Amino acid sequence: MPTQRKKVVFFYPAFASLEATAPLGILAVATPLLRAGYRVCIVDSTITPAFQDRVLEELDDALCLAVSLVTGPMVRETVQVATAAKRHYPDLPVILGGWHPSLLPDQTLAAPCVDIVVKGQGEDTLLEVVRHLEAGVAPAGIDGVGYKTGGEPIFNPPRALKPIDELPPKAYHLADFDAYERMCGRRWAMYISSLACPYNCAYCTNEGVYGRQWNALEAGRVVEETVDLALRYRLQLIWVVDDNFLVDRERALAIAEGLVRRGAPFEWSIQTTTNLVNRLSVGDLKVLRRSGLTQICHGAESGSSRVLKLMGKDFQTPGTIYMSAEKCSEAGIRPSFNVIFAFPGEGDQERRETVRLIMDVCRRYRGAEFWTNIFTPYPGSPIMRRAAELGLRTPDEMEGWADFFPRYTVLPWLNGHQHRRLQTMREYLRVAFNRVPIAADRRHRVTRMVHNAIGVPARWRLDHDFYGLPIEIWLKNAAGSIFEPPKSCVDSTPRRRERTCAATIPGHSAG
Repeated sequence: MPTQRKKVVFFYPAFASLEATAPLGILAVATPLLRAGYRVCIVDSTITPAFQDRVLEELDDALCLAVSLVTGPMVRETVQVATAAKRHYPDLPVILGGWHPSLLPDQTLAAPCVDIVVKGQGEDTLLEVVRHLEAGVAPAGIDGVGYKTGGEPIFNPPRALKPIDELPPKAYHLADFDAYERMCGRRWAMYISSLACPYNCAYCTNEGVYGRQWNALEAGRVVEETVDLALRYRLQLIWVVDDNFLVDRERALAIAEGLVRRGAPFEWSIQTTTNLVNRLSVGDLKVLRRSGLTQICHGAESGSSRVLKLMGKDFQTPGTIYMSAEKCSEAGIRPSFNVIFAFPGEGDQERRETVRLIMDVCRRYRGAEFWTNIFTPYPGSPIMRRAAELGLRTPDEMEGWADFFPRYTVLPWLNGHQHRRLQTMREYLRVAFNRVPIAADRRHRVTRMVHNAIGVPARWRLDHDFYGLPIEIWLKNAAGSIFEPPKSCVDSTPRRRERTCAATIPGHSAG
């Protein structure tokens, strides 16, 4: 039956609360809805205490509940809220979109609390789904959608990818940046200037969603949008979360030159690969630095040539990591590197090579930093089949993916003592050298003093590969438990309904 309801409620489950900001995926799909006359309400559990009650309250006059999520801990709150929604409003459709439903649409749709899944880009798809729901008809014939009829799953054909320059600007005005600042201690936002990556690293799921079809906004539009975004919302930092920002060297430099001309009032960071950084001269990097670029985050992944080849990173060597660190440091840009431990085929020798590289780079280049993960084989990545051959068992139901996360995933080839030892080693890497997170450093001065004091013994342990009786880690944890207040959510402002629930306003830009 047709309905007069025009409100779509979005729920965004928490992922990294200390460095929270506006959920980019939801802001992207909200714009077409607003332009079509629908009201949009966003409930982000990171900044909303009693978020489940808030969702249920907003659903009272809503057309549907939509959730955006990636594989991992976000699944837990998704299932919790979606189940509660179906219990209180059994006829209200629950729609899931984002990375996880796009990679595992069949299993996601099989969950009892899910009625519809949106696979891939959702800007056009979700609008069509909502229009069908308003008309009281099933989403038949809508590309990129899976739904249930009589409890049976039906999947429509996939939707063709749109180039990023054909997608509408994101509805940043729906975000409560004041609430995120109270949580994080810094005003910042994510921004996307390009989609996909031309490389096919074995651990990456990009191929499964974007098919390596890199495409980008032209430089002038990026300059205008980022400057406007920073001025409008008083942002200190814009994190350009492109998979690989430097694919087009000329475009990157044109963006930097445009930001210099505009006197861009913000810092910005990018993600890229070491080989593309090394295509740039130090002079090129200094232009980027003058434009406000303060950090380049590289996918280093390993200090072992053998492991890099296993990862499919034939375009990178340990040498390119050094070269990139040196060039960035000379230009005044902080070189930041991600590392993955326990990739299939990595042994003790390769792990030691990586640790030695980390120690050497951080000692040579002041300000260089490394962020480490334990390998997690995500669905849709090329390495997934090999991981299964090695004994990895993936969850049979959606709920099981909540614990499928690097922080606590135990792998068949890394368990027991090995797993505990690697986690301890990573703890020492966290304190051996200073790192600069996005969130403001609000630690108690005693906690900071303890952290700084254990840096020397941490470096000794890492140099000598000795992690028994980790007294320094115990001391750090004790200081944290004594001097640091428990982490809590920060509610949005008292005007949250007006700020996070919006309808189209004539003449108002969604971006």
